[in-house]
Amino acid sequence: MALKNTLTLTSVLVLVAVLFAYISGMTAQQPAELIIRNGLLVTTVGRADADLRIRNGVIAEIGRNLTAAAGTQVIDAKGMLVLPGGIDPHVHLTPTRTATTLKGADDYTSASRAALAGGKTTISNFVTLAVNTDLRPLLAEAADLVKKQAIADVILHVTVNDPNQLTPADVAMLYDRGFTLKIFMVRPAFDQNLAAFVKLIRAAGAAGLLTMLHCEDASIITTTQERMMAEGRGALHGQNFAESRPVVAEEIATQRAVGISEATGAPIYIVHISSERAMRAAEAGQARGLPVFTEVRFLYLHLTRERFDQPDGAIYTGDPPLREKNDANYLWSALAKGAVNVVDTDHVGYTREEKLDPSLDIINHRPAGNYLQVQLPLLFSEGVRTGRITLEQMVALSSTNPAKLFGLYPRKGTIAVGSDGDVVIWDPNLRRTIRDEDQLANARFSIFSGWEVTGWPIVTIRRGEIVYRDGKILAAAGSGQLAPRQHWQKP
Repeated sequence: MALKNTLTLTSVLVLVAVLFAYISGMTAQQPAELIIRNGLLVTTVGRADADLRIRNGVIAEIGRNLTAAAGTQVIDAKGMLVLPGGIDPHVHLTPTRTATTLKGADDYTSASRAALAGGKTTISNFVTLAVNTDLRPLLAEAADLVKKQAIADVILHVTVNDPNQLTPADVAMLYDRGFTLKIFMVRPAFDQNLAAFVKLIRAAGAAGLLTMLHCEDASIITTTQERMMAEGRGALHGQNFAESRPVVAEEIATQRAVGISEATGAPIYIVHISSERAMRAAEAGQARGLPVFTEVRFLYLHLTRERFDQPDGAIYTGDPPLREKNDANYLWSALAKGAVNVVDTDHVGYTREEKLDPSLDIINHRPAGNYLQVQLPLLFSEGVRTGRITLEQMVALSSTNPAKLFGLYPRKGTIAVGSDGDVVIWDPNLRRTIRDEDQLANARFSIFSGWEVTGWPIVTIRRGEIVYRDGKILAAAGSGQLAPRQHWQKP
């Protein structure tokens, strides 16, 4: 009987091992060596017909007719583009879900799925330093959640509401650990603690940190919203939302941000510029040689404020709001001439129902939405294919520039020997219609549903591992990493 039980147990263990090996063989996609053949490799400096060898997660060789050793996995990319993995430095996630968390909220796992399907191999998140919160355990908890949940690689930023909470030692520690600062000029606390915020930005710059700034003027927006609410124009219908956040509020705050950079010498990164007037204010600082860097939220390139007049116009709310057609045209021109450094999403996971909640108004609303999966295909389709920007400029805006600004370059953001094997194989002629049912983030809908887009990623490779292919995610939660960072670089 004992012998029979032993044999049975052994058989079960063998069977389990065989099944595990079979399942692992279906999902594990990281060979010791991977060669991508016959693709058109694209970086910011040009294009080359070449093969690409990735060994142990790192690009090992670029050349023609590379020899494949035994066990090498080979992908034929003939007729395809081979681009560096996209990097999105502006994503808002909710990795600690609770019973009160909104249904669409994304953690690192769901956001990774959408990002990888959209050609992005590195995403980000913001960690808020709340009142009476100890910074060090906060950062440790954030890093631990990335380790457990992420599939894409991740960078983290710290949002500061009270500048008096951070000591010089804290600022130095943030630099050492590879975090970025984020400050909301649009919140009343900014003006209430203005001198302390300026000191913090100066200290951050001296320590080697890049400071992200949300540029809208709190006093203009607050008084405008209060007046409109009193007039009975607080509902998210028609042009109420756009009028509640006027362009002058963005322009003035951008001018102030540029002035703070000039006065302190600190580098600043202006997030989600939406208008010509704000962009020109940033360009004025750039023309004076200031370390002023700019981001355009992709929505402002493709949509304008008449969308708010639709019956479901509230799904387009975002801070700042959609602007005029001439603003979109100017932003495209700013991309083409290099005044814009980064185009990304400002992704937040809300469902359609959450965006259209009738209890919301111009003050209490849910800005942004589910964008990670469609941003790069739209930039290619509406930008590169139309001739508004070049393919090299798309790579700069979506990969190389954010890699430089956020301390990832040259490990990420380019295709070069020694860089991480973060690569996207892109079919420039693949035509698809964006559909709600294809969205991999928790929101499960896209405001671009029904748009026909030409040019899509078909294979996404993160550190040499095939993590997305033929519409399917092939890697597990926990395979992503908190990406090591160094000093920021000028794009």
